[in-house]
Amino acid sequence: MFGNLETGGTEQRYTSIRKASQWYSISSLCKLFGVSRSGYYAYLKRQSRMDRDNEAKALIQAVYARYHGIYGYRQIQLFLLQDEGVRMNHKKILRLMQHLGLRSHIRRKHRFNYASNVDGRVAENALQRQFKADAPNQKWVTDITQYRVGETWLYLSAIKDLFNNEIVAYHMSLRNDNQLVLQTFEKAFNKTKDVTGLIVHSDQGFQYTSHAYHDMLPKVGAQISMSRRGNCHDNASMESFFSHLKTEGLYPYHIRTLDEAQRRVEEYIEFYNNKRPQRNLKKLTPSEYRRQLVA
Repeated sequence: MFGNLETGGTEQRYTSIRKASQWYSISSLCKLFGVSRSGYYAYLKRQSRMDRDNEAKALIQAVYARYHGIYGYRQIQLFLLQDEGVRMNHKKILRLMQHLGLRSHIRRKHRFNYASNVDGRVAENALQRQFKADAPNQKWVTDITQYRVGETWLYLSAIKDLFNNEIVAYHMSLRNDNQLVLQTFEKAFNKTKDVTGLIVHSDQGFQYTSHAYHDMLPKVGAQISMSRRGNCHDNASMESFFSHLKTEGLYPYHIRTLDEAQRRVEEYIEFYNNKRPQRNLKKLTPSEYRRQLVA
């Protein structure tokens, strides 16, 4: 039944014992195959861990593929919890992803500098890098970024609420001008009627030092705040969103038309607000975090 007991390595002998253990005692089989019981039980432990790892690997591969290979192990951990209801240690995910050869497909982000209008109106930095808010519509940050499609630039203006990191309004245009910013805030104020006491923080780009911008915000009871000149860290929260947008929502794709670029931006902002969990929001999405306050 067991063939030549002298042939085969130790692992093969353990495998044979495992198959025969339903008919014979472990003690007699270990003695027959010339292996120790402790060695056999250690083998079973290893196999059990391998079996669990195979299940975990399958889950990780599924989530990794679902999000187009964009994310690394820390964000995969959040998606495992959100999508599959599975809690898994981030170190284990990293180990299994390395074993599977899975890496995030994140391309290097590009920074663009926007000229400041030193003749415009400049406000003090009221935010002072305090990127936390206790309730919605206390602190907004805003900025403009650009994305190139062929020989054309697409400009995106966005506003982010620091309470839950939600993008409350955005506007896209082929022109980087005052109207780009003013129309973004028009959308935001149509959506949020009462913003009395709100701090709105930006850099010193010419759109934010314009007379139109400085006339608009005080009329609704909002306070203007600005980064120090040439200091991008003063608006790091907005920079962070644009980085996520480009590395997750634009750079992984071969975008050939403006229509596709606009669609990708719209889809990503919808995803970011409603489907992408964030570690600093108790592993909830921005919309879930806001609803939690209401509940």
